Amino acid sequence: MTQPAILRLGTRGSPLALAQANEVKRRLAEAHSDLADEAAVEIVVIKTTGDKIQDRALSEIGGKGLFTKEIEEALLDGSIDAAVHSMKDVPTWLPDGLEISTILPREDPRDAFFSLKSTKISDLPQGSVVGSASLRRQAQVMLARPDLKVVTLRGNVQTRLRKLAEGEVDATLLAVAGLRRLGEAERITSILEPEEMLPAVAQGAVGLEVRSDDSVTRGYLSAIDDAVSAVRVAAERACLEVLDGSCRTPIAALAELDTTPGSLNLRALVAMPDGSQVWRGARQGSAGDAAELGRDLGEELRTEMGPDVIRSLTSH
Repeated sequence: MTQPAILRLGTRGSPLALAQANEVKRRLAEAHSDLADEAAVEIVVIKTTGDKIQDRALSEIGGKGLFTKEIEEALLDGSIDAAVHSMKDVPTWLPDGLEISTILPREDPRDAFFSLKSTKISDLPQGSVVGSASLRRQAQVMLARPDLKVVTLRGNVQTRLRKLAEGEVDATLLAVAGLRRLGEAERITSILEPEEMLPAVAQGAVGLEVRSDDSVTRGYLSAIDDAVSAVRVAAERACLEVLDGSCRTPIAALAELDTTPGSLNLRALVAMPDGSQVWRGARQGSAGDAAELGRDLGEELRTEMGPDVIRSLTSH
């Protein structure tokens, strides 16, 4: 008789989501001898609303919680023991009884540029069409090049690159982290530095969500938690929480640890969706105050934007 799995990991079924879940499984097997057997950790695929609806922008159908809701429901009803998430898809508000317990070592948080016509955004021919499902990317492209046309382009990595090859768009942008996890990094035309394209909050970070009262699962996962990545993600998500960000609001943030031990640098921006206005800010301080630095920067940006702008961004 087959022994039941010791841990069940819930995940979306995309190639990238499965690659991330398998990375968690591998790390757990390396950290715990009783999880080294192939059957000890089961990967449970859960289809989310965000996966089912592919013909519209996320901002039109409810925001990023669409990629986590069904997985969290499985976690709450005990069908799985932990949820594997791309942290950039996780809302800052979590259901009662759930928490993010673990952050894997963060991959490269930057964005990758793809085009058959140029090697960077600034060199695209006038009027070129850039495809992206992200309002954050769309706004920063329009900020840099108001003459470009930006259209919504959804689908997994393979789908988007196929549409680029077929000429549906002249350029597109994807996360470097996802491409590396899929073994597709050699296809990147160029990597955009944060000064040109500030990444999404927690881009490149994989997090594990658990039931707060499940000490057994928390104990297993604690062995694969990366403290440095957790601090960076905490700062960025604290800033996002204050800004009340969703997929309807172009928000970007990046926290980095300085060469000085224990020092953290955080920068963030909020933009109008059409790139017509942008608000930027930065903070430097102790890594031990990561969340406080994030909240403080978020409050500064909210003050600079003013209530009318905030209402216009959140009422769409």
